[in-house]
Amino acid sequence: MGANFLSLATSALTASSVSWNATPFNPASVPLAVRTPYLSAWLPQGVGTTLNGAWPQFWTGSTLGWAGYIRVDGAMYTFLGDPVVPGAKSAIQKSLEFTSTQSIFVMTAGPVDINVNFLSPVEPTDFLKQSIPFSYLALSAVSNDGGSHTVSVYTDISAEWVSGDNSLTVNWTTTTGNILTHQVMLENQELYTEYNDHIQQGAAYYSTQNSSSVTYQTGQDAIVRAQFINNGVLANTEDINFRAVSNDWPVFAFAHNLGTVSTTASVPVIYTVGHVRDPAIQYIVANDVYQPRSIYFWSAYSSVADLISDFVGDYFAALGRAQAFDRKVQSDASAISSNYAAVVALSVRQAFGALELTLSKKSDGSWNADDILIFLKEISSDGNVNTVDVMMPAWPIFLYANPPLGRYLLLGLLEYQATGQYPNAWAAHDLGKSYPNATGHNAGNDEAMPLEECGNMLIMVLSYTQKSWDTSLITQYTDLLNQWTGYLVAEALIPADQISTDDFAGALANQTNLAIKGVIGIQAMSIISGILGDTVNQQNYSSIVQRYVPQLLDYATSGDGLHLTLNYGNESSWGLSYNLYADKLLGTNVFPESVYDMQTAWYATVINTYGVPLDTRHTYTKSDWELWTAAIMTNTATRDMFIDSVYKYAADGESNKPLGDWYETHDGTVYGFRARPVVGGHLALVSVANNADVDVLI
Repeated sequence: MGANFLSLATSALTASSVSWNATPFNPASVPLAVRTPYLSAWLPQGVGTTLNGAWPQFWTGSTLGWAGYIRVDGAMYTFLGDPVVPGAKSAIQKSLEFTSTQSIFVMTAGPVDINVNFLSPVEPTDFLKQSIPFSYLALSAVSNDGGSHTVSVYTDISAEWVSGDNSLTVNWTTTTGNILTHQVMLENQELYTEYNDHIQQGAAYYSTQNSSSVTYQTGQDAIVRAQFINNGVLANTEDINFRAVSNDWPVFAFAHNLGTVSTTASVPVIYTVGHVRDPAIQYIVANDVYQPRSIYFWSAYSSVADLISDFVGDYFAALGRAQAFDRKVQSDASAISSNYAAVVALSVRQAFGALELTLSKKSDGSWNADDILIFLKEISSDGNVNTVDVMMPAWPIFLYANPPLGRYLLLGLLEYQATGQYPNAWAAHDLGKSYPNATGHNAGNDEAMPLEECGNMLIMVLSYTQKSWDTSLITQYTDLLNQWTGYLVAEALIPADQISTDDFAGALANQTNLAIKGVIGIQAMSIISGILGDTVNQQNYSSIVQRYVPQLLDYATSGDGLHLTLNYGNESSWGLSYNLYADKLLGTNVFPESVYDMQTAWYATVINTYGVPLDTRHTYTKSDWELWTAAIMTNTATRDMFIDSVYKYAADGESNKPLGDWYETHDGTVYGFRARPVVGGHLALVSVANNADVDVLI
C-alpha cells in the first residue's frame, strides 16, 4: 500500500491523454449551466469527449438539447452538442478550463477560434443575485491566421429542458423587443411534482439581446438547424404546432451575424438560459398548514421578462464578480496545494446548484423579505429536502462563502421542530421526503439517524454562531438544542445499533465515529450555554464531556494503540474518523492531540490507489470524508496524501457523470451518487483555516 501512496504525488496527469489543453484537468463531467436542482446542465466528458462530441445532459444523464454552430466564410462547423444535420463539420477543441464559476472552451473552426464561456454565477453574499435561476453562455470569435473572416453563430435549446418525460406536450412563445426570449413549458403543469427528477412545473427561457444582426426561429430541430446551415440566418418565424417534446423535436434558436472578425476578439454574444416556477416550494408551518414559497428574486421583480432583461444586461458586471470570486477561492485553496485548488474549483457550482433561496408573502400579499428560508435538494440519493446529514458534509462551503447561508438552511428545520409537530426526541433527518415538498414528518417516520442528526444540528448551529457572531438561533431555539443534547448525553457514549450518514454501509452498534460526534455535540451545547450566560448547563455539559472522552478512547483505541476502531471491541477494524473535524472547526479541543497524531500515522499505512477506505467493512470511500479527514491530519505529507487521492479520482476519466462522492479506492469506480451537494465538504480545509482569521466564540 505504501507504493500506492508514493504514486499519488505525481497524480497531476489524468488517466487518459487528450488532444487539447486542460486546466486544471479534464473532469468526468463539465458543469455548463448549474444553478439549481432544475437548472443543471453538464457535458459528459469522460475520458475525453469534446464540447461538440455529445449532447449536454441533466445531472441524471438525460439529454438536454443545446446545439451550437459557427459559420466562417460560408463554411459551417458544429461547436456545441451533437446535432446530425448535413452540411457541417466539427470544430476542433483546442482547450478547456474550469474555475469555480466558469467552464471555458476554445474551439477551432478553420481560420477562426471561438471562445465558448459557460458562466454560472455564484453570489453567496447577494441573496437576490444568488437566487436567480439563470446561467450565461457567451461566445466570441477571433481570427487564428491573421486574416479577416465573415462569421455568424447559432445556438438553440430543445424542449427537453422542461420535462423528464419526452412524450408530454409542450407549448412555447417567442417575445421580441429589446430582449428576444423563447419560453417553453409543459401544456399540463403539475405543481410541486417531479418526473425523473425534472420538475413538471414552470418554464424554460432562452434569451439574447435583440439587434439588427440577430434572427430567430422555432420549429423542428432538423429544419431550424438546416435553415442556418444553408443560409447563415434564421427566418424570424414561429412554429405554432404545439406537440410532444419528442415529436419532431421542437427547438428554439437564435443566430447572430458577427460581421468581419479579425485578430481582435469580437464583442461577446450573450445568451441566458434559465428555469422558473412559482410557487417553488411548499413548506409545513404550524398546525400542519402548507405554506407556498417563492424564489427570492420575486421580491425585486414583477415579471420574468424584467428579470431576464436585467440579467442579460448584468453580464459583464457578473463576469467581473465571478472572476473575483474565482481568484479568491483559487488563492485560498492554492495556499494548501494546487491539486486541492483544482478539486475545490470543480466542487463549487455543484454544491451551490442544489440550493434555492425562498421567501413567503404577508397576509396582504406583499413579499415578506424578512422570511428567508433556503432549501437544499439531496440530489441523486434520496431526493429529500434539507437532509441534515447532507447539509453537514456540505457545511464547510457555506461557512467559507457566507455563514448566513447556513443560518437560512438551518432555520426551516428549527422552525418546523419548534412547532411541536415532529414527535421524536431526536433531531429530524430532513424536512420532507421528496423535493420540493418540505412537508415535514409529523408521523416521525423519517429515516432514523438519532445520534447523527442531533450532533449535526448542534455542531452546525454553534459553528454558524461562531462565524457570524449572530446569537439569534441559539437564543430562539435553546429548548430544542437542550433537548437534542439530552439525547446525546443519554446515548452518545455507547451508541446503539443504528445507521450514520453513511447509511449505505449499514447499521452498527458502538460506532466510534458516532460517539465522537455525539461528544463534540455535547461540548458544543456547553459553549452555547456559556454564550447565553447559562453557566449551570455550561459546566454540566462540559463535565459530562470530560468524563466521556477518556472512556470513549478506552473503548475505541485498538489494543496495540495504533488506531481508533470502527466499533468498540473490534480490534482489527478502523475507519475514517472524520467527525473529529468538528472538534477543530469549533475549536472545542475535546480530544487530545495524541489522537490526531495516532490517526495521521495510521492512515499513511492503509491508503489504496484512490484513497483510504471509509472503513474496514468495504474498500470504497467518500470524497467529502477524505477531505474532512485531510483537514485534521497533523503533518502535511499525510494531509496531501488524502488531497492527491481525491484529485486523482476526480481526474481519472473513469466516469462521465457529475462528480460522485462515493467511489472505490482500488480502481476509482463510481457508485450510485452523482452531482450531490456534499462536495461542499471539499472546502473543509479552507473553512477550518479561516478560524485563524476570526475570533471564535468559545
